[in-house]
Amino acid sequence: MSGRIRRGAVLGAVLGAAALPASWAIRAAGPVASSPAGVANPQLAWQNWTLNCQGCHRLDGTGSDTTAPSLAGTVAKFLWVPGGREYLVRVPGVATSPLSDADLAEVMNWMLWRFDKEHLPSDFRPFTAGEIGPLRSRPLRLEASGMRSELLSKAAASGPP
Repeated sequence: MSGRIRRGAVLGAVLGAAALPASWAIRAAGPVASSPAGVANPQLAWQNWTLNCQGCHRLDGTGSDTTAPSLAGTVAKFLWVPGGREYLVRVPGVATSPLSDADLAEVMNWMLWRFDKEHLPSDFRPFTAGEIGPLRSRPLRLEASGMRSELLSKAAASGPP
């Protein structure tokens, strides 16, 4: 198979749910049969993550110093403190995402479950399209990094709710 055809097959697999090998979905997103709260279609949420978030946050959510912060083992801790939930939607890459509010809500819920379900509060309320829209209309800019540090420090001091 030529390089061009192979790349086309991989792209088709990433873009088309029916063409995506089941083993990729299980390895990247966990068991597809298990739906996180607020996610009607985990496969679609994973595809939206892959196309819109993974480039900076990496397949395993670890990010890097030069692209985007790690989500793995950390992202749900924002839900422990006032302002953290709002912060997650207002960070630049989320707020300016080309996804619809409904698709973005599903990606947010999937991401929390996939990368940090052990820190999800027991009373977790899934994000909704109605919540996403107003929050993303006020994106954070330069203050995002400082706010991230402050919120994580508060989460560490308070512990789980």
